[in-house]
Amino acid sequence: MIEEKILLATALAAYLYVVAPGPAFLALFSLAAAKGRRSGAWFICGHLVGDVTWGGLAVAAILGANRLGPTLFEILGAGCGLYLVYLGARAVMTKKDAPPRTIGARRPLATGLAFGLTNPKSYPVALAMFSAIVAPYVGEIRLSDAPQLLLAALAGFLAADATLIFAAGLPAVRRFFLTHGVVVTRVVGVLFIAFGAKSLFDAANGAMRRTA
Repeated sequence: MIEEKILLATALAAYLYVVAPGPAFLALFSLAAAKGRRSGAWFICGHLVGDVTWGGLAVAAILGANRLGPTLFEILGAGCGLYLVYLGARAVMTKKDAPPRTIGARRPLATGLAFGLTNPKSYPVALAMFSAIVAPYVGEIRLSDAPQLLLAALAGFLAADATLIFAAGLPAVRRFFLTHGVVVTRVVGVLFIAFGAKSLFDAANGAMRRTA
């Protein structure tokens, strides 16, 4: 059996990876302010798929396992990248005197899924986070321990998601994001466009390298 301290370190790495402020953090809080905790929770559920995917790849890389081929993620990145650019453009075009077009308001689950899987910084950040906390124990970990590590990471992801959903629904937090709703919506829109464009670029660049 893998030692408890290693599982706790893995769960902590997953927790910190999720709660660290970033574009998804901002998108969640603006969505929860406009539509409530329920919509924010759906967004986080979709984003969890990306967290588990990138966290799993980071753990696999630390253990020395082969990485998954890039083709699947390039196809997914291209499709979801276009979706993110579309959502971002609509948000940026929000008028000052119009109700904010909160990103993910209509399809929070799909939006969270797209953003979680196509965030170009997710893998390097996950690898850095897990390496900093888990790597000191790598000599004590076998490849057969991977399922337990992934379960520990999932527990950390879920605890972090619960923390964010709770915080996003607090009255003071919602008032702040609602007061500055149009500005926040536009900022999130720009971030979505940037991340969507980066996903499209990475997908096209990867495909061109393999065919060259």
